[in-house]
Amino acid sequence: MRYIHFSPDNRRRLLGVVQGDTIHSLGETTLDDLLARGVDLASWGASHLANSETFPAASVTYLPPLARPGKLLCIGLNYADHTKESPYEQPDYPTIFPRLNSSLIGHEAPMIRPRISDSLDFEGELAVILGSGGRHISKQQALSCVAGYSIFNDGSVREYQFKSPQWTVGKNFDGTGAFGPMFVTADELPAGGAGLKLETRLNGQVVQSANTSDMLHDVASLISVISEAITLEAGDVIVSGTPAGIGWAREPKLIMRAGDVCEVEIEGLGVLRNTVVDEDTSIQR
Repeated sequence: MRYIHFSPDNRRRLLGVVQGDTIHSLGETTLDDLLARGVDLASWGASHLANSETFPAASVTYLPPLARPGKLLCIGLNYADHTKESPYEQPDYPTIFPRLNSSLIGHEAPMIRPRISDSLDFEGELAVILGSGGRHISKQQALSCVAGYSIFNDGSVREYQFKSPQWTVGKNFDGTGAFGPMFVTADELPAGGAGLKLETRLNGQVVQSANTSDMLHDVASLISVISEAITLEAGDVIVSGTPAGIGWAREPKLIMRAGDVCEVEIEGLGVLRNTVVDEDTSIQR
């Protein structure tokens, strides 16, 4: 089953099921609520399609698949080729850092290039959305916690990422965390989201190409290791890491600028597309 959060009129937030080029509205409930209630999303949508209002997929505004993820945990250095292009040694333990809800944007929403830095970079990644959790989850039981998958572009302001030994600020600028377009239930993909082609394109040119099986810590391992320290819950998201090809590692550096179009495509999950815009310098908050 393929779900989206969307707005047909830039006023309402609706949950929908995607079937081809058509979106079937399921009303104002959210995936966040359904996950918290333990609903079986692989079958729930089909049982609610009768007499649903429909919209052309090309006519709506896409919103992030979750309205407010409980915890959004990103994994760094999870592809060996990416570690080799970075200034770091390959760690044995997953590199974990948080993403904040205030940084999230949906499919086709503008990705904001901040006024204070000219170092906005792309990172295409597989997002894992949990339907259950706990502490000390065994690797053997970990995949039973996964409700579904989506796509993430971990837009990174490199100058700020490297101002300190931890990366949180550079990974959390407003309008840089692209998430979507769909939530695809786990039953529609290989176990652990393994074996999927991942490709990032900037203005139509391939800049990252890998397979999710290349991850050093697979999805089950990530869930198990994180749960040793942190209680995982339904609605939490694990963003599983990016492969080689980032713009910051290139010479000359390939930095995203206003007007650039960045697409992340993952086999079975679709294409997440965002256009870069400059931050509005007139806004004071």
